[in-house]
Amino acid sequence: MDTLTLKTLLTEYNKKRIKAEEIAEKNKKELYEEFPELTEIDDKINSLALSTIKEINKNNNKNLIKKLNDDINNLKEKKNKILNSIGEKAKGIYPKYDCLKCHDTGYIKVNGSTELCNCLKQKIYNIEYNKSNINSLEKQNFKNFNLNFYSDKINQEKYQNDISPKENIKLILKICHNFIDNFDNIDEKNLLFTGKTGLGKTFLSSAIANELLKSGKTVLYQTASTMLDMIIDYRFNRNNISKDIYDHLLNVDLLIIDDLGTEGTNQMKLVELFNIINSRLLNNKKITKTIISTNLSLQQLFETYDERIVSRLVGNYNICYFFGDDIRFLKR
Repeated sequence: MDTLTLKTLLTEYNKKRIKAEEIAEKNKKELYEEFPELTEIDDKINSLALSTIKEINKNNNKNLIKKLNDDINNLKEKKNKILNSIGEKAKGIYPKYDCLKCHDTGYIKVNGSTELCNCLKQKIYNIEYNKSNINSLEKQNFKNFNLNFYSDKINQEKYQNDISPKENIKLILKICHNFIDNFDNIDEKNLLFTGKTGLGKTFLSSAIANELLKSGKTVLYQTASTMLDMIIDYRFNRNNISKDIYDHLLNVDLLIIDDLGTEGTNQMKLVELFNIINSRLLNNKKITKTIISTNLSLQQLFETYDERIVSRLVGNYNICYFFGDDIRFLKR
């Protein structure tokens, strides 16, 4: 991980958090001036909390401590009723953090230790690895996916299939949504998108990524060529590639490997590709999923890659075969 990148992002987080808290404090001051009973309740709560601490330090009278805690809870309940009666305006007294997990600090506590929050991890991935691949996510989503680009006519001779391209893509969409909904289920398979160019494979990969990012998952998006070149540079200590990239490829929640088959295969690349696919399947740290897209047919995959790789794909991936007419030409 680039130290400068992390430092820059943490500075941004700090500014963002301070701004959110300043706005909330300003809203609170204005609201409390309008509803002075809120100030009175807060003062009573603080006074009772101080009395509770003193009582614990003095003789730890459990009955008295329980009464003090009950009184505090009653006051909090009274305060919440007032805030609820005020309505939407009352929500402004709480800071509006971008990330509800880390409150824009970039860090969370996990089993007593401090870790990077997924929101910060994702920003690092976007800057250091995803780059332009992740920029189209806002547009490439399920809402903008147009079924009208897929023919509803069955053409066995043209598509070598007994259903229409539109019916086929509807089935693929169902598989994609199941993948998202059951992402944390260890039994949910990974996805292999296969078919010619211009049929929506990359678009749907991005749409899935978009949905998972909304739910707080981390996504790393790489072409097979770039990914394998980076791994080999790391192995040979070239181009200042750190071990972080390999760790990220193994442990990111969703790894998208695009354009498998364009990387130019050799024995070293085959070994590294197998290691990534297999290690993510056997990951004992957490559930990780992978989407692989390729222009190669299943037969061409068998001809291009060794049996170990293809067997992992066939056994552990839902294979989605895209067919139809090139959408890029239909859009013209």
